[in-house]
Amino acid sequence: MSNDLQGKTIAFLCAPEGTEQVELTEPWTAVEQAGGTPRLVSTQSGRLQAFNHLDKGDTFPIDTTVDVSGPTEFDALLLPGGVANPDFLRTVPKAVAFARSFFDAGKPVAVICHGSWTLIEADVVRGRTMTSWPSVQTDLRNAGATWVDEEVQVCEDGPNVLVSSRKPDDLKAFCQAAVEVFKR
Repeated sequence: MSNDLQGKTIAFLCAPEGTEQVELTEPWTAVEQAGGTPRLVSTQSGRLQAFNHLDKGDTFPIDTTVDVSGPTEFDALLLPGGVANPDFLRTVPKAVAFARSFFDAGKPVAVICHGSWTLIEADVVRGRTMTSWPSVQTDLRNAGATWVDEEVQVCEDGPNVLVSSRKPDDLKAFCQAAVEVFKR
């Protein structure tokens, strides 16, 4: 087990319902295995209901909310996908502001699948090269990003580093790239 992330805390921003479970659990495990501390952040306290595509999955305890936490508590942000998760988050101004605050603070962000919708709403994708679930590519392009069909894309833009990935099949590469960026 590597301790590359020893002493680092990573925020996982998720809606209370609709996160694709594997896109939460695999990066969570990768952060823990690298010695980091993942924390589940949501729009309300309680438990998160994850999904395996359209079927309910497991529930997970929420550590904190966007109402009481900010980027000063974390070293990086990870946005899992699932269709419902970012679709809900982008309608909650405090969740959008929470995501944007990591860019404002120059902290790394990783996003997978449909999770880019939250970043589009936060107006932080303009001028960046990203990948995503294929149906999100038009949204990214319309928001000013350059979309590429790649397993993982690392976009370095000044102090900001953004890791993006397409889908659950890309999780191994996504987790490796995210941990690599988070340890900097």
